[in-house]
Amino acid sequence: MITVVTGTDTGVGKTVTTAALAARSGPGTLVVKPAQTGVGTDEPDVDVVRALAGCAVAELVRLADPLAPDTAARLRGVEIPPVAAHAARIRELARAHDQVIVEGAGGVLVRLDTAGGTVLDLAAELARDHPVRVVLVTRLGLGTLNHTELAVGALRSRGLDPVLVLGSVPAELGQAERCNLAELPRVTGAPVVGALPASAGNLPPGRFRHLVPTWFTG
Repeated sequence: MITVVTGTDTGVGKTVTTAALAARSGPGTLVVKPAQTGVGTDEPDVDVVRALAGCAVAELVRLADPLAPDTAARLRGVEIPPVAAHAARIRELARAHDQVIVEGAGGVLVRLDTAGGTVLDLAAELARDHPVRVVLVTRLGLGTLNHTELAVGALRSRGLDPVLVLGSVPAELGQAERCNLAELPRVTGAPVVGALPASAGNLPPGRFRHLVPTWFTG
C-alpha cells in the first residue's frame, strides 16, 4: 500500500501526521519525501519523522531555499526530476517495503518539478497501477472549510477520494473549531479519521508512539 500525505496548505501538520501514520503502520514502513526544501534553515522533515516514528526514510531531492520545490529549483538554476521519475522511484521502493508513506510539499497543487507536475499529479500517477490512499491534512480553525473543500474537489477530479486528518488541534477549542469538527465532513463528504494535538510534535518519541492509537479512528 502507498499512502500519500498532502495538505490544504503549508504548516498544517503534514510531517507530524506522517510520523504518526508511520508509527501506526509498524515495522516495514518507509517514509519518502520527494522534495525537501529549506535545507539548512529547518530540520528536514525526514529527520523529524525518523526521530518520532523510528522508521526508515528516504529523501529524493534536497533544495536550499524554503520555497515551493519548483520555485526553489528555478531560483538556483537546479535541474530536478519530473513527477514521473519520482513515481518510478517510489514504485521501486514499494516493492521492498510493506508500507510506503509519501509526504508531499505544501498543498495539493504545489509543484514538485519545473515542468508543472504537482503533488496531485504524483498521487494520480501512482494510483494508475498501485493501491493508493490519500490522507489530506487540514486545520480546524476559521477558513478551513473553504480550503479543505477546494483540496478535496481537486483530488476527486483525478479519481482520488481522500480521508481527512486534523493536523494540529489546539488544547482549547473556540467557536469556529467546535463548529468545524462537524462541518468538515458535512461540506466535504470526506471522513475525519484522525486528530493530532498541537503539541504532538514536541513529545518524546516513546510517548509519541504510545499515544498514536488514541489520535486515529480509522
